[in-house]
Amino acid sequence: MRARVSKPPRRAAPGRLRIIGGEWRSRRLSVPDGPGLRPTPDRVRETLFNWLQPVIQGARCLDLFAGSGALGFEAASRGASRVVMVERDARVAAHLGAQVEVLETDRVQVMARDGLAYLAACDESFDLVFLDPPYGKGLLPDCLAHLSRPGLLRPGARLYLEQALSEPETELPAGWTVLRETRAGDVFGRLVAP
Repeated sequence: MRARVSKPPRRAAPGRLRIIGGEWRSRRLSVPDGPGLRPTPDRVRETLFNWLQPVIQGARCLDLFAGSGALGFEAASRGASRVVMVERDARVAAHLGAQVEVLETDRVQVMARDGLAYLAACDESFDLVFLDPPYGKGLLPDCLAHLSRPGLLRPGARLYLEQALSEPETELPAGWTVLRETRAGDVFGRLVAP
C-alpha cells in the first residue's frame, strides 16, 4: 500500500515551462493559465526521460492529455521523430500550436480533440504514450482499454501513466507490466510495458 503524501511537487514558475534536456535544453515556453493545468514537475520529467533514454530517439509519441505540453515537448527535444499532442481545450491547444511555431519544428502536431474520442478513431501506432489526464476524473481505465486494441501500440511500446498519489492505483490490463515507478509530492507515475 502506498503512503499518502500531501506535500505538493515543485512546479515550474507560473506561466513558464522549462525543457530539461535535448535539442531545446533550458528553453522556456509559456504555459497558459487554466483550471487544472499542471505541468509534470521537473523532477518527475527528468526521472521519466532518464528511463526512456534508450528508446526515445526516433520514437513516435502520443501525449494524450497534453495540457502544458511538458511531456510532448520534452520527447521532441530528446529526439522523438513524431509527437502528437491531443488537448481538449481549444484555447490551450491553440497555445500549444503557437509554442510549436516558436520552436520551429515539424515533428510536433497539435490536435484540439477529446482524448478518448481521439483514441477511439486513431489509425496511427505509437512507440511511447504519455497519459497524464486531469486528476480525479477516472479517465485512465478507459484510455488503457482503448490502447489495448491491436494496432495502436507498436512492438516494444512503453506507456507513462500519471495520477494523483491520493487516488486509487489504476489497474493495468492483463499481461501488462510495470517497469518503473516514481513519486513526487502528490504525483504517482508508472512506466508500463503492454
